[in-house]
Amino acid sequence: MTTTPVQAGLPPKPRAAVVRDALGVGTAVGLSGFAFGVTSAGAGLTVVQTCVLSLFVFTGASQFALVGALGTGGNPLAAAAGALLLGVRNAFYGLRLSQLLGLPAAVRPLAAQWVIDETSAVALAQPDRRLARLGFTVTGVSLYAGWNITTFLGALGATALGDPAAWGLDAAGPAVFLALLLPMLRARSSSAASAAFPRHEAAVAVLAVVLALAVVPFVPVGVPVLVAVLAAPAVLAASRLLSRRSPRGGR
Repeated sequence: MTTTPVQAGLPPKPRAAVVRDALGVGTAVGLSGFAFGVTSAGAGLTVVQTCVLSLFVFTGASQFALVGALGTGGNPLAAAAGALLLGVRNAFYGLRLSQLLGLPAAVRPLAAQWVIDETSAVALAQPDRRLARLGFTVTGVSLYAGWNITTFLGALGATALGDPAAWGLDAAGPAVFLALLLPMLRARSSSAASAAFPRHEAAVAVLAVVLALAVVPFVPVGVPVLVAVLAAPAVLAASRLLSRRSPRGGR
């Protein structure tokens, strides 16, 4: 079987190492489904509704955004729109992975359910198509199973305990996001990691936070997420403008 190079110059990688890395990512992130289950139950969704979200939506940021907006009394349409916009990035991952993995047409609709940040990162890190498929599959299976199991346990536990805020469990969702973000911030000190988290992405993140916080007092719940989306085109436009002016400034 021939393989398709993913990243030129990378040395051969054992299958066992790919499986180990994929299981590590899938298991670690899958456990955060517990926080979503607790957050969703605290927002007023039933255990069944919470589990259905994890089974069919399966993208953490969108799920947290949706139940967070609904839990604070936001308009359901605005909440759904915000969650949809956060999930759009997975479509761009899919375009890249479609070429990389080269899966049969019959399998692609099922594989599309697993196209998220973690599976994309593991697949793209492999040196050839065979290992990319292995990394994508193992990460997808372990993360999907772990996320849905812990979602159920979190929602069931929060429902049994009563009000999550009374137990301090309402902080579980934000705590998980901070825990996932911290390694990315630390990694910026190395040149290799900085390439994966460039300045433009940091600028978009900062501007999105500023825009969202600025409009919170003036717009309904759920709308700040939609306003924050304007950060990406704003940074892109500023970047292009600066790139056009920089050669002139250097003369």
